[in-house]
Amino acid sequence: MSQGSHTTRQSTAVLLQIGEVAERVQLSLRTVRYYEEAGLLTPAGRTDGGFRLYDDNATDRLLLIKKMKPLGFTLDEIRELLTLRDDVRCPGLTESQQEELRKAMRTWSARAEEKAAALRGQIRVAESFVHWLHEQVDDPRTR
Repeated sequence: MSQGSHTTRQSTAVLLQIGEVAERVQLSLRTVRYYEEAGLLTPAGRTDGGFRLYDDNATDRLLLIKKMKPLGFTLDEIRELLTLRDDVRCPGLTESQQEELRKAMRTWSARAEEKAAALRGQIRVAESFVHWLHEQVDDPRTR
C-alpha cells in the first residue's frame, strides 16, 4: 500500500487522500475540492487528523465529470447524470424502473452526441483558421 493510503476497519477497500485522488484522475486539488463543495463528490471518510478520504466511487465520479466538462455540461447537468448513474446501479429495481432508467440514459447519450458533434464543428472551424494562417505566412505577397 502506498504511503497515505488507508483502509477502513470494516472493509478492505483502499481509501485515498485528496492529493492521491487528484493525481490519479489528473485534476488539481483545487478542482477536486470545488467538485466536493458543489456536491458532486463526497468523501468516504476522514483520517484521525481530519484529512478527507476517497474511495473508488469518488474516483469514478471524477473521471465521469472530467469526460462531461469538455462537452459543456453544467454542474447541474453533471449532478443529474451522476444521480442517474447511481440509480442505475441500485440493486432490486423492477423491470419498469430499469426501462425508465435506460430511457433516461438514451436521452443522455443523444445529448452527449449532439454536444460532441457541435465540438467537432468548432474544431473544423479552428483548423480552417489555422490553415488560413499558414497560407498567409507562406504567401510571399504577405511578407
